[in-house]
Parts: sequence; structure tokens; C-alpha cells
Amino acid sequence: MSNIIVAGTGPAGMLAALALARDGFQVALVGPAANREDGRTTALMAPAIAFLDVLGLRSAIEPASAPLRTMRIIDGTRRLIRSPVVTFHAAEIAEEFFGLNIPNRVLNQALEDAVTRAVGITRHETIVDRWTISQDRVEAHLADGTELSAELAVAADGRNSPARDAAGISTSTKPYRQSAVVLTFAHARGHGFISTEFHTETGPFTQVPLPGNRSSLVWVVEPWEAERLAHRGAEELSLLIEERMQSMLGRVTVDSPVQVYPLSASLPSAFARNRVALVGEAAHMFPPIGAQGLNLGVRDVQELVEIASQYRSDPGSAKALSAYDAKRRPDILARSGAVSLLNRSLLSDMLPAQIARSAGLGLLGSIGPLRAFVMREGMKPGSGFSSLFSALREQVRR
Repeated sequence: MSNIIVAGTGPAGMLAALALARDGFQVALVGPAANREDGRTTALMAPAIAFLDVLGLRSAIEPASAPLRTMRIIDGTRRLIRSPVVTFHAAEIAEEFFGLNIPNRVLNQALEDAVTRAVGITRHETIVDRWTISQDRVEAHLADGTELSAELAVAADGRNSPARDAAGISTSTKPYRQSAVVLTFAHARGHGFISTEFHTETGPFTQVPLPGNRSSLVWVVEPWEAERLAHRGAEELSLLIEERMQSMLGRVTVDSPVQVYPLSASLPSAFARNRVALVGEAAHMFPPIGAQGLNLGVRDVQELVEIASQYRSDPGSAKALSAYDAKRRPDILARSGAVSLLNRSLLSDMLPAQIARSAGLGLLGSIGPLRAFVMREGMKPGSGFSSLFSALREQVRR
């Protein structure tokens, strides 16, 4: 009998299994083998990298990853009101880097290898066929005929989470008229470990460094345009990317298949209920702006492990799940709201929205303490306020 069932073998699910097992729980991890063909990359901020280090994963991912030492926002629109360029340097807040950009296949492989070695994790390479939830237990009936029973189920099974549905947690979903074109490319000039996010009329065009003279790209456009780009030849697509980047990295050569992902936003009515706790995309989903997705999922896992440890005798109890919901709600709502607001401001042709976005970015670019606050908050919620209060206390002492 397992204490906890984790459904889903994406990064959030495997991290949850590893962290819970490390904390002494017996974990059943259910899901197919990790996707080793995923051509995307994931930018994990420094606090998330520190968590991976605790789990013994950093040494496996760092050699294939690139540090993000500078992050830059450029207004790439042709609108009447354009925003100034804003540049964030990790050194401004005494950090070596904001985070690492990690190829998903490398991250997935490192997680799979760690799960295989871990004590306390029983691996089931199948899917949950159906769930049965009672007052004191949750049961997973697997497709291979296996039946599992535990006090708590962790729903890490994605945006269409069956575990979330079994717990009776409804979701509010908004499809966007946007799709993300994802690929990697080589370039003639070095990136200097600078990530550049161009704001365009259809969404962000974000270049993120990889080792060597290579970068990953997330290009958000209208769905019809995404399909058109996906069917362009590599040479033609390379020229389009070089033009969009204003040739800042010199000659561009697309060197991976093109993947297209429709975008939407989704939030559940609760983040835990009926012996099921949500993590990752089962708990939140929004457009790829500001490198928030898996970083938010890592914080889900960290908070879940903390709550489960406090309620070790029954981590799926109503009190435990209520505590988890209360802990995660402010962070998730704030991050999803900020990303949604910024995305809407990019798409809006209304002059007041353009003026507000330009003014906001102008303030960030010109006021150092405000920029430092935003950088710290972007890496870890609360750290900006903590640093601000420390600075105020220091001034009072003087």
C-alpha cells in the first residue's frame, strides 16, 4: 500500500514523486515513459534550480543548459506608442544568473534516471483507467489491471487531468486565438547569455540561450500563421527569424523540427479537494510569458511536500488539502493574472493600453530599485518585498 499516488510523468509529476519519496513517503508513480523527443526547452529560475540541486539533479542537467544572465524586453510592434527597451541583469541583484535554460529531453531523462534510482518510488508505466474516491482513501484502477490505494493522490496529469475531474474540481478555461511556434536555431554571433523577448502584435517572440551559438525560440502568433510557419522550409523560416530579430545574432539557421502548440488559460475552482492535490498544468495553465510555467509547478511541489509533512499521518485529509489550497492560491492567481494582463496588453490596439504598457516598462527601465524588486519577485514570490524591507530597515539604522 502506498501513502501517495502521483498520476503523471511530466516534469511536475516526477519532481513530486522524488520530493515526496525523499521526505519519507511511499510513492506510486503512474504514467508512460517520459517524452525523450520533446524539442522544447524550459527556463528554470535559480530557486527552482536550487530545489533540483537538493534532489541531486543539477549535475545531470547543467552541462547541457545555458545560464540566463541578462533578460531583455524589446517592443517589436509597429504601433504608434512603443515601449522603451528594458534590460534586467542578474548581477544587479547580486545573482550569477536568473536561471538555466534546459532542453526538455535532458530534463526528462535526468528525472527518469532519478526516479529509477530512488528508494520509495514504485513505477507503473501505464495510465489510470478510473479513480474511486471515498472519505478516507483514494483508489487508482490502472489500465494494466493493477489497483492502488493511498491517502492522497497528486494530480500531475496535465491540462485535461482525469484525477482533477474525479475529485469534482471544475475548471475555467479560455482558449486563446494564439499558437506557439517552438524550435531551436544556430546563429553566427554569440548570445552572451542574454534572453530577448520581443513584444509583437500577436504575442511574445522569445529567444532563450542554449550552449554554444544556439538558442531556443517561442514565437506566439495567430493559429493560421503558426501552421503557415510550420510548413515553411528551414531556409525561408531562418530568414524570417533573422529579420524578426533585427539580425542581432547574425545569420540564423533553424536546426530542429518545428512544433506548434495552441495556447489557452485554465484555472481550477480549487487546488485540492477530495484527497486530490493539483500540481503543474492540472493546477494552472497560461501563455508562455515570463518563464512562469514549470517554475510555478516547482513551487506547487515544494508547498505540497511541506503540507504533507505537517499532516504525515493523513496527507490527504481535508485539513491538509485546505492548507495546501490556501498556500498555493495567492501565488497562482497573482502569476496567472499578471501573465494574462500582459498578454492582453500586447494584443490590444487601444491607445490607453499602449500608453499604460509603455509607461510601465519605462518606469522599470529607469528606476533601479523598482527593477530590482521585479527581478526578485520574478524569481521567487516574496523575495522582492523581503529585500525592500531589509533595505528600509538598514536605512532606519543609519
